[in-house]
Amino acid sequence: MNLVGLCVAGIGVLGGTFDPIHLGHLRSAWDVADALSLDALQFVPSYQPVHRDTPQASVEQRLDMVRLSIADMPNWSVNTSEIRRGGPSYTIDTLSHLRQQVGSDVPIWLLLGSDAFEGFVRWHRWQEILTLANLAVMVRAGAESIDCSSTNALMAQHETVALSSLQVAGMVRRIAVTPLAISATAIRAEVARGKLPHYLVTPAVLDYIQQQNLYQGI
Repeated sequence: MNLVGLCVAGIGVLGGTFDPIHLGHLRSAWDVADALSLDALQFVPSYQPVHRDTPQASVEQRLDMVRLSIADMPNWSVNTSEIRRGGPSYTIDTLSHLRQQVGSDVPIWLLLGSDAFEGFVRWHRWQEILTLANLAVMVRAGAESIDCSSTNALMAQHETVALSSLQVAGMVRRIAVTPLAISATAIRAEVARGKLPHYLVTPAVLDYIQQQNLYQGI
């Protein structure tokens, strides 16, 4: 998707191993896109995750599953910059590349789960991330508020309630998302036990997992 020169309300960026991508990822992304009126949303499969274990599926397989999952969403796309770059996948590098593409006037929203946000101040060059993008912290509806002193201080400093004061970067907003207790770890374990993860992934991804014999015997 070519976003250069496009006047948009905002671009969402959701990174992850996507091993596999599941309905929890997709529904949360939908909730954030709706809440922020995003015009575009990019899924960024990591090449070599920094904060997670090495993925079980290959880069190509994880990329295929993301593409299959969002094929019917015209404004959702796959950002392959981390795969093309290789090496450890740092968010600061991905956002720097995207900012160069879209220019300085387009808001970028980095989507983060509340658990990831709790460790955000330990991320590589995290202060610079806030100069490039806003943070959309995904909190499951009905869940307890984030309880971490360092990130609470960051939230208090940067959180903006009114969307009328929209900025291209530097804001932090809590976004309530549908509470779906789905994890890629549980999906892989289910497949390893000889079961199929019906209604946890899209039908296309379910077929792909079977065709590729993924996660069996893990």
